[in-house]
Amino acid sequence: MTLIKPFLKWPGGKYRVLDRIHNHLESDSQSPGKRLIEPFVGSGAVFLNTSYKKYLLADTNPDLISLYQTLKKEGEPFIDYCRSFFIADNNNESRYYELRHTFNTTEDVRLKSALFLYLNRHCYNGLCRYNSSNGFNTPFGRYKKPYFPKKEMQAFYTASKSAKFIHASFIDTMKLAKRGDVVYCDPPYAPLSKTAYFTDYFSGGFGWEQQTELSDCASQLAKKGIQVIISNHHTTNTAKLYKNAGASTEKFLVRRTISCKTNQRNQVEELLAVFQ
Repeated sequence: MTLIKPFLKWPGGKYRVLDRIHNHLESDSQSPGKRLIEPFVGSGAVFLNTSYKKYLLADTNPDLISLYQTLKKEGEPFIDYCRSFFIADNNNESRYYELRHTFNTTEDVRLKSALFLYLNRHCYNGLCRYNSSNGFNTPFGRYKKPYFPKKEMQAFYTASKSAKFIHASFIDTMKLAKRGDVVYCDPPYAPLSKTAYFTDYFSGGFGWEQQTELSDCASQLAKKGIQVIISNHHTTNTAKLYKNAGASTEKFLVRRTISCKTNQRNQVEELLAVFQ
């Protein structure tokens, strides 16, 4: 199977561990009527590399969902529009901050969606970070020639025809699950240390209370015959949380990709918790 790469850079994306996720997902090929639900869709790596009949893909980041909805609606004309921002004159610090300001102030959904892709490819390490006013504030990345992901966007557009994208919390999204659905969750990870908790993906944070709520939701769906898989860091706390909730777990090593310095991209332990 040839893997499809997401068109967004996404720290923590699941492209490199898809084989492990596939090993636990209830087979989409044997049960073609099933629907995959992702309450934390992120870059959509799992969605793009499975073949369920239908998808319900959610996220709390409205900018991300608007981008996906616009691409699904327009296809090639929107891809060409996004391409117009990937020019040499826009690849400098002053122009980056001008366009970032436009992104944070415009009410034009199409423009904002195109600029979200521009920022993603031109900002530091593809990091999606917002301030307390929900303004995108990741600094300029200083790349020689940012890649424009045309073929990846085309692949996403083709796959999106079977998907519904919604701006919603994981709780509201998981309430929509029915028997026959499969749910894959890739939440903001629990910290490996007290200083490593990056929770401000969009707003509201994602602390231990939310980790526990997610585990509870997964357990409740499993009791209804709905399989749920959760990715997270493997720590004493997460292992205990999922074990107490009745899940089986698998741990493995993954290379960290958030650091811009190659020699600091150490391997860390992750886990998959399977509720069924």
